[in-house]
Amino acid sequence: MAFIARAEPILPSHTKTFILITVDESKTPLVIVACGSFSPITYLHLRMFEMAKDNIVERGEYEILAGYYSPVSDHYKKEGLAPAHHRRRMCELAVSSTSDWLMVDAWESLQKDYQRTAVVLDHFDLELNGDEGGVRLKNGERKNIKIMLLAGGDLIASFGHPGVWSPLDLHHILDKYGCIIIERTGTDVYGFLLSHDIVYSHRKNVIVIKQLIHNDISSTKIRQV
Repeated sequence: MAFIARAEPILPSHTKTFILITVDESKTPLVIVACGSFSPITYLHLRMFEMAKDNIVERGEYEILAGYYSPVSDHYKKEGLAPAHHRRRMCELAVSSTSDWLMVDAWESLQKDYQRTAVVLDHFDLELNGDEGGVRLKNGERKNIKIMLLAGGDLIASFGHPGVWSPLDLHHILDKYGCIIIERTGTDVYGFLLSHDIVYSHRKNVIVIKQLIHNDISSTKIRQV
């Protein structure tokens, strides 16, 4: 057995903390991070994490320690978004009433400039694995916590849109962290994986989860109601 080396919060969270969580030493400890506007957070945003967890548990390679929502700051400049503090609070209320393993990290939403996804994942890596962090094994050695980006197929499709993502950022995200992709209605995720050179080159660090019951609810559609 093993445990998280710290008893104090590893990341800023509205309620939950890592406190000496036991893990299976034969598995890689994993934290899943979803970046987005969450204006508002939807049922599908919650389901994405549960679908990812079910898939990861079935694979048997990783042990999930936590999942995090990381709402973008007000400097994202997307039309129609609620203020960051409202979006963050909506996420907090959603996870507090539905989950015992999901949390909300405020760091990105509090920044005075827009933070690229690669930078946000680096923030999680620093907080989780830096300064004697990570998981400490029974023999005293440390094991880093793997961090993976959780995203819908629509976000992944944007990887191919010119000027939206830096190729260096894509290599950094997919090589160092990896990505769990939840298929979205109308998005050909597998076709995109085969056609996009950068994503294909890191395909072993990408997990695609098929959505068995199609649900195309989105924050954009809710804002338009």
